[in-house]
Amino acid sequence: MNLTLLTFPALYCATLLMLTGNGLFFSFIGLRLTGDGVGELWIGGLTAAYYAGMVGGAKFGHRMIAAVGHIRSYVACAGAATMIVLLHLLFEALWLWLVLRFITGLVMMNQYMVIESWLNEQAGNRQRGAVFAGYMVAVSLGLILGQGVLIWRPELDFKPLLIVALCFAACLLPVALTRRLHPAKLEAAPLQIGFFWRRVPQALATVFVTGLLVGSFYALAPVFITLSGLDTAQAGTFVAVAILAGLCGQWPLGWLSDRLDRARLIRACALLLCLVSVPLWGLFSLSFTWLLLFACISGLLLFSLYPLAVALANDHIEQSRRVALSAMLLATHGVGACLGPLLSGALMNLYGHNAFYMVFSLFALLLVWRVQPKKANGEFRVDDAPRQHVAMPEHPPSVQASTLDPRIEAVPGEWLIQTPPPGEPGRSTPKADATSA
Repeated sequence: MNLTLLTFPALYCATLLMLTGNGLFFSFIGLRLTGDGVGELWIGGLTAAYYAGMVGGAKFGHRMIAAVGHIRSYVACAGAATMIVLLHLLFEALWLWLVLRFITGLVMMNQYMVIESWLNEQAGNRQRGAVFAGYMVAVSLGLILGQGVLIWRPELDFKPLLIVALCFAACLLPVALTRRLHPAKLEAAPLQIGFFWRRVPQALATVFVTGLLVGSFYALAPVFITLSGLDTAQAGTFVAVAILAGLCGQWPLGWLSDRLDRARLIRACALLLCLVSVPLWGLFSLSFTWLLLFACISGLLLFSLYPLAVALANDHIEQSRRVALSAMLLATHGVGACLGPLLSGALMNLYGHNAFYMVFSLFALLLVWRVQPKKANGEFRVDDAPRQHVAMPEHPPSVQASTLDPRIEAVPGEWLIQTPPPGEPGRSTPKADATSA
């Protein structure tokens, strides 16, 4: 047996525990504050603070890992995350919770980077697809199990927070006890904002709007369900069904993505998401069974938009720039995830909880308007396009996860994009063109 593969179960287990705690934490905060009568704007702001911490955590994580190493930085951040959860039990000031959520985003990004860089180093090019698929399943299953805890223990007292703390503490063990050598030193991939905006504006717009939608969903979907008169267990079930549908739906949509025009497929998914959200506007009463059905369909469409946008972008970017592309896509997604909960929370405060899915329809219509298939004339398509569609986690964490993508033929241990010297192909920047992807 290849000894390298023995490392993966430990890292997958750490990922599963970490995402179980994080998924439970997201829903618990929204439900707890809703029960206490706190407005949706504050709830959205707490999620926005978390994603802001994630965006800033990339720089923080690189510096910390370079200073003390992978295992020490992971252990320190997992310990800090556990302490932060317990501080929520001691203090209830919302401004302090805002700070704590930002710090949680910082330290969680560090943990993602350690696990993902380790997987990337241990995976050869032939294993990359299987390793990436295992990681994606661990992320999705962890988020679903987090909602399962709310179904099992729907009481919104101190116990769910203790379970979150236990998960964050338990995810230390697989990494701390490993005998494997540290991965190579991490280096940050450049964003190259101007180049990518000229080359793949429609893909970046899709990723940004997806961030708006995903950030809003994780922050306020449980709040929407409870304000609709349902209980905590039903809120957890609603979110879990949407995430599970998003996971299962990526393979059939991926099959379509490899055979149909991707810009048209993105536009069709956005239009369907807009229409599916209409029955959830509160115009008429729906049973919980119907709510679950719409959660399933909307989750399938919502969580497929990000991998479709990644596939569209990769069709128009050379191999040498694809790690930098991943950094740009994830930064764009993070900015959208910061703004989405704030916008949705503000509108729910003004117009009531039914405005939540009205905002979904609005964001989806924005995507329908922005993605214009006729403007993607293929001028910048690379020679090996269309690239094979790859299913991706519903909650894309960091650049290192994208480097596991089997479409990126990386050398194990290398994550920094190698920028070609002046004069070589890939160095020149094409002039802006309205027909970009």
